[in-house]
Amino acid sequence: MILRLEHVTKTYAGKSSLVHAVRDVSIGVDHGDFVVLQGPSGCGKTTALLMAGGLLSPDSGLVSVTEQNPYALTANERAAFRARTIGFVFQQFHLVPYLSVLDNVLAPCIAADVQDDSCGRADSLIERFGLAHRKSHLPGELSSGERQRTALARALLNKPPLLLADEPTGNLDQENAEAVLGHMKEFAESGGAVLLVTHDERAIPFAHRVVRLRDGQISDEMDRSSGGVN
Repeated sequence: MILRLEHVTKTYAGKSSLVHAVRDVSIGVDHGDFVVLQGPSGCGKTTALLMAGGLLSPDSGLVSVTEQNPYALTANERAAFRARTIGFVFQQFHLVPYLSVLDNVLAPCIAADVQDDSCGRADSLIERFGLAHRKSHLPGELSSGERQRTALARALLNKPPLLLADEPTGNLDQENAEAVLGHMKEFAESGGAVLLVTHDERAIPFAHRVVRLRDGQISDEMDRSSGGVN
């Protein structure tokens, strides 16, 4: 199993009481899985994703990525582990504004201390995602769709087994949203694992499984390969 969340819980201190952002949530994502974690704003989706990505320690429960608990590592070890193992895609792109498309895609090599043919892989991803004519452009010169495809290429540069995406289509029109979701599905079907959190219904047709959260808890789960609801 690439990603396992087992009975994870996260609580925040509110103004007058505790806020249970995530309560006893268990999710598994393996090779070939494209799982969409769906629900309204404030239901705990992003908190669950941050815990899955080694960015937010749960109060209780287990997080396992490629059979390793990232929270058992030191902060520096965990950062290096994330760089090698997890690709992240966010709604706001988080591209470096003064770097070209190529250099933004190559950025993960620094964190992961990669010494192999990263430039060749970067060129291949840029070509695959329709960005070859934008290779030397800065993020400010790109459309929203081009920025998100650049962010996706960056996330996949180090060949991570796991891709985590937080509202990746939130700023995209229909055509660009479908293009990004299609690339993510291709990644999963080539052996990767994808966990995408969103309230965007456009992601559902691309998913192999849909898990719905409400008030920090799983309300239902649908396996789209069989059409059943668990």
